[in-house]
Amino acid sequence: MSDRLDAILAGAVPGTCSAAVALIAVDGAVVASSATGELVRHLDATGTLAADRPPARRDSIFDLASISKLFTTAVVLSLAEEGRLGLDEPVSAWLPGRDPRITPRRLLTHTAGLRPTRRVDLELPGAGPAARLAAITDTPVTRPVGGPYLYTDVGMVMMGHVAELAGGAPLDDLVRDRVTGVLGLADTGYRPGPEALTRVAATEWKAERPGPGCVRGEVHDETSYALGGVAGHAGLFATADDVLTFGETLRLGGGAMLRPGTVAEMLRDQGASGAEFRHGLGVRIGDPAIVGPLTGAFGHSGFTGTSLVVDPVRRLTVVLLTNAVHPVRGRDGIRALRHAVAAEALRLAAQAGG
Repeated sequence: MSDRLDAILAGAVPGTCSAAVALIAVDGAVVASSATGELVRHLDATGTLAADRPPARRDSIFDLASISKLFTTAVVLSLAEEGRLGLDEPVSAWLPGRDPRITPRRLLTHTAGLRPTRRVDLELPGAGPAARLAAITDTPVTRPVGGPYLYTDVGMVMMGHVAELAGGAPLDDLVRDRVTGVLGLADTGYRPGPEALTRVAATEWKAERPGPGCVRGEVHDETSYALGGVAGHAGLFATADDVLTFGETLRLGGGAMLRPGTVAEMLRDQGASGAEFRHGLGVRIGDPAIVGPLTGAFGHSGFTGTSLVVDPVRRLTVVLLTNAVHPVRGRDGIRALRHAVAAEALRLAAQAGG
């Protein structure tokens, strides 16, 4: 639908990523879409080409990585609407013995004083997901509480578990019942089943997992994998259209998922200091890594090379899904690709009178 968008993605494939899908919507209507590359390009970390290299399509499924945090946030806020948890209530109400200064609001703004990561797969190599989750939720505060901002997967894992305790169900059930089921996101979920595998993009080659090879259909993130594939910070897989619907729902005030006042609070600058962007609840506002020229837009990025950007002023929603970690992480160009897609979205919005 867009020669320009096709050219942008083609310029990044296969150098920056092996597969990419992008959607740009103005006023809720998709005005540009593109799918480029191969879902599985490599067999190993040295770049050996696979014999079977299925093409990426608009309905291809990608590991969202940290975009999962937005879905966890939506669950938490829906529970808050029902009075099942308070955003400023100590999480020790559900996790006895934890530092009483840790609250859902601080977890969602990354100001709870928790360390960024914790490799429980390496710390507890023989343990199961429950023991590893207990270790993460018992992580002590080591930084100032209340700020400055320190991005932490540990905090979002803790937040996801608090949601489970407050909601009385596993996180994947909560996401299904409160987000994906409500919005009709049939291709979004944790641990995609075998029927979806042919549509899933491969990620990084990992030697430490059973059957060493490029991961496909399992979460890339090591901590989420160690927790069984479901965690508050990572683990969701989705198509670009499903992510677009989620973003549009937030742009339009929450739909059947959240109340307009709740979304307004989610998108309000929560005053977290020390970041190069403003921070709402679970969401980044004006993150220069992803918004490009769409200053003031909100969204989130994912380590696998994904991003969601929503610009309410210009009535734009922009989705970019890639597998920039296939077959290895650290490839150059993902920031430039995100900016180029955002710039094309700005051009299309102006063309449409946005």
